Amino acid sequence: MQSLRLARLPLVLACLAATAVSARDLTVISFGGANRDAQVKAFYEPFKKTGVNVVAGDYNGEQAKIKAMVDTNSVNWDVVEVESPELARGCDEGLYEQIDMKQIANPAFFVKGAVTPCGVGIFVWSTVLAYNADKLKAAPSGWKDFWDVKKYPGKRGLRKGAKYTLEFALMADGVPPKDIYKVLATPAGQDRAFKKLDQLKPNIQWWEAGAQPPQYLAAGDVVMSSAYNGRVATAQKEGKNLKIVWDGGIYDFDAWAIVKGSPNKEQAMKFIAFASKAENQKVYAENIAYGPTNTKANLLIGKDVAANLPTSPANIKNQVGIDVNFWADYGEQLEQRFNAWAAK
Repeated sequence: MQSLRLARLPLVLACLAATAVSARDLTVISFGGANRDAQVKAFYEPFKKTGVNVVAGDYNGEQAKIKAMVDTNSVNWDVVEVESPELARGCDEGLYEQIDMKQIANPAFFVKGAVTPCGVGIFVWSTVLAYNADKLKAAPSGWKDFWDVKKYPGKRGLRKGAKYTLEFALMADGVPPKDIYKVLATPAGQDRAFKKLDQLKPNIQWWEAGAQPPQYLAAGDVVMSSAYNGRVATAQKEGKNLKIVWDGGIYDFDAWAIVKGSPNKEQAMKFIAFASKAENQKVYAENIAYGPTNTKANLLIGKDVAANLPTSPANIKNQVGIDVNFWADYGEQLEQRFNAWAAK
């Protein structure tokens, strides 16, 4: 019997070693593209030096996938990048772990709104109006011009979803940015937004991935598009003559969250703390034009970089912050209505 135990010992040790290696792997899911490239440089690769292997993956923000994991107790994602409205709704629904800021950093160091019960902001970003300056004779000034197909003939790119698209429709219809969510919270305001979208529908080319608007603009498939400012900045670095209209943009946070039931909760907290350090957020902002959530990072960022960030005073003054509570309350019904409208 003793010899049998000894014979089994190498197998047991091998299994324990495999389990230990598996436990050290941390799965981090983001929106991919240039965003993930910047995250790899600023967060993933440096964090690996602490002895934890980061396994990176992409998704398009589908909360249904996360809900299915949690509901079936088959969680194989640890840390996920989540947009603010989905984070608020998912937190309420029990899809994410509560964040212990004592393990992360002093909340006072962060931009207001970046720290929530289930998430810590990674960066500040904006959805803006972008255009190819080589294709247009005159620069558009805002969403009213975006809807003006007589003055600016050609296709327009819009994100295939209610969020942002409905806000832009109301701005195009003359609603001041500060009143957008008050109007959109009413049935009449929702009808008004969809009626405005009806006017533009024949000229819309939908996009679903953040990399698509710069591609559409560079190829001349569309003359203007809503776009994530960081993706536009990346295209500019590649030599594309794309321009941003900051006025009427919508700024938001993407946040790190930990999927409820993650087997690597402790390592996930350590990763979020690491990614929240000012020196690491500085590297991120230098690789993609999204503003840091840790305000101490601003002291480390050069003026040339800061000028292209959505958080610079000149760029943010005529933007509107996304209303997370609005989208938590109305998001599901408006997305359903939008999908039905888009399918017609």
